[in-house]
Amino acid sequence: MVVKKHYTEVNADKVNMAGASNTTIRWLINEKTGAKNYALRLFEVSENGHTPEHSHNWEHEVFVLDGNGILVTEDGDFTLKKGDFSYIPPMVMHQFQNTGKEVFKFLCIVPIKND
Repeated sequence: MVVKKHYTEVNADKVNMAGASNTTIRWLINEKTGAKNYALRLFEVSENGHTPEHSHNWEHEVFVLDGNGILVTEDGDFTLKKGDFSYIPPMVMHQFQNTGKEVFKFLCIVPIKND
């Protein structure tokens, strides 16, 4: 079944992981929409906000939609702006930080089965 929605039709849930601040996540595509392999998530990081610093066994593919931020990693810090994309390999410590006044929005793709 094909699914078509506007992103505002999906709840923006507060990211409750320890170390997160002023960040929400919208699960745009996942098992609930019928996806079996990959999930598409929209993160919205408000001014002075950030995701938790963490690592995990799966990769991330990220595309920046709006705002300005920094991707902090063990390999260095990377400035991110609208139109930029990033690949984060498995087990790399990382964190996204908003460095501007507007909401820093990015799409993030992860595998659904992330063993």
